[in-house]
Amino acid sequence: MSQYNLDERCAVCARTKGWKPQPVRSIPDAVWTDRDIQTAIAAWDFGRASRLIRERAGLRQEDMASMAGLSQGFLSMLEAGSRRLTNLDKVARFLEGIGTPDALLAPPFRDQGTYEVSVSAQVGWAPVDVSPAVTEPTDLNQWAAQAAAQSLHFADDITKSNVSEVELEGIEATLARIAGDYVHTPLHRIFADLVSTRDHLFGLLNGRQPLGQTRKLLLLAGTSSLLLAHASQNLGDEDAAVAQLQTAWTLAEQSDHNDLRAWVKGTAALIAEWSSRRQTALDYTRQAALLSPGGETRIRIAAIEARAAARIGDRRTAMDAIEELKRARDRHGAPDALTRFGGLLAFPEAKQHYYIGGTFALLGEHRLAEQHAATAIELYKAGPPEQRSYGDEALARLDIATARITAGEIEGAGEHLRPVLDLPADRRIWQLGDAVQSVARLLEQSRFARSPVARELADAARGYQAIDTRTKVLAP
Repeated sequence: MSQYNLDERCAVCARTKGWKPQPVRSIPDAVWTDRDIQTAIAAWDFGRASRLIRERAGLRQEDMASMAGLSQGFLSMLEAGSRRLTNLDKVARFLEGIGTPDALLAPPFRDQGTYEVSVSAQVGWAPVDVSPAVTEPTDLNQWAAQAAAQSLHFADDITKSNVSEVELEGIEATLARIAGDYVHTPLHRIFADLVSTRDHLFGLLNGRQPLGQTRKLLLLAGTSSLLLAHASQNLGDEDAAVAQLQTAWTLAEQSDHNDLRAWVKGTAALIAEWSSRRQTALDYTRQAALLSPGGETRIRIAAIEARAAARIGDRRTAMDAIEELKRARDRHGAPDALTRFGGLLAFPEAKQHYYIGGTFALLGEHRLAEQHAATAIELYKAGPPEQRSYGDEALARLDIATARITAGEIEGAGEHLRPVLDLPADRRIWQLGDAVQSVARLLEQSRFARSPVARELADAARGYQAIDTRTKVLAP
């Protein structure tokens, strides 16, 4: 019989006679007094500790593996030194399974409230160099081992997460889809999805995850709030848009993310530009420029600055901003943390021409306005349908209609005004309402009083209604 066989019969006899082996006995108390075993456990050398304990207790590897909650193959490699036991949960199961006395455990694995209990009273022995009533380490080696265990426990604890990398990638993909859909899909079809994604991110942030994942979640949550700010503005609710921007800014501060900060300031400028606070819009663009990493984000900020300056009649600042836009475009900056989502969070060439055209229209330079607006429309038409912004394209058409009316070309104005008037109600963003009314006022000039086409277009424009938020936004 093997020296490790503690049964009364050999394995063959046990199988042929239906012998049921005796339960594995616990490790004798005397084994734990062995200094080498104590040193191996203190040093987290569990392979050596396992081998020594088996030898002293006369156990087989399969017996030890069963007690420790490990496979026999893993225990064999552990004892040979080719594998190590570092996962704290597995270490705890190993030590508990083999019945390690509490006095030999590092603080993370001790039961609370047992520090003042006599070890000899618990197991009937007194380990070497450990006073029964003393819980503090008695030498530097033991202190170092305990400190190492505590550090490992803390490191293991802060890496626990309520979100997986796969889930994070899925959320990023969802936001990219929403940002892409935003430019060509009616708002009511994406609004609920956007709110749901934001709520999911807020819920995850209320949980626990490593700092790197927390920063990524903050960026994604800030991006969702930024998109909601744009949606709120397109619905004509400036207060809601500002509240979403305040949230996005807070998340940008918490994550210390300059890309998000730059986008928030740029969007604040965009909202202020369409309001009565037009000088404030310029202030926001200058703050955003200091934060901008370059690339499309820098182009966007310059474009907003140009149009904001044009709204207050500051041609010099507007032209300087257009030149900065062109310089930023020539630098070919890499996508930042937000422009990589694409869609509403990108600033392609078509959008650049739309903004430049709008700038010239506000400055009263209608020939240049029409040139850039026409280029924007052609680029949108030539590009993929999913990148075609119905809002930008409609506003560009209104700039062309304005240029044609100014030149007295009513028929030509009608060619671009009618597609805007025919837009479905759920695509009529708030900005279109004001822009169409401006065109209507131009058509009502006395010089067009005898033009039936001008009267027809003016009548249609006067009755133009922007998106009805009460019935469309929450529609399925």
